[in-house]
Amino acid sequence: MDKKFACVVNCMDGRVQDAVKNYMQKNYSVDYVDMVTEPGPNKILADNTDSAIIENIKKRVEISVHHHGSKVVAIVGHFGCAGNPAPKEEQIQHLKKAEEAVKSFGFPVEIIKLWVDGDWQTVEKID
Repeated sequence: MDKKFACVVNCMDGRVQDAVKNYMQKNYSVDYVDMVTEPGPNKILADNTDSAIIENIKKRVEISVHHHGSKVVAIVGHFGCAGNPAPKEEQIQHLKKAEEAVKSFGFPVEIIKLWVDGDWQTVEKID
């Protein structure tokens, strides 16, 4: 039986890694979670000014989708982010803009937005 993958565009902050991985495995029935990490990726994608980093994110998501068969891509924001120190409400706006950026990559995937709270365990899906 083939193993199932998901892809996450996540912050490099190690405090959020396990919570997001566990959330994806539980809620999307995947075996593995490919992590594409940058400091504050929701802001990077929302601002859409650093084309080199965005192209690099796109390339890594493409590998997850085309080579590992990921059907869902999550974008993550979190409490206490050094790369995006904005408050939760502003980061959620960044997540919404980041979703549009990832949609523009053109991959046939479901895109979801996640928020990790300050307990480093609570993962909230953002609509």
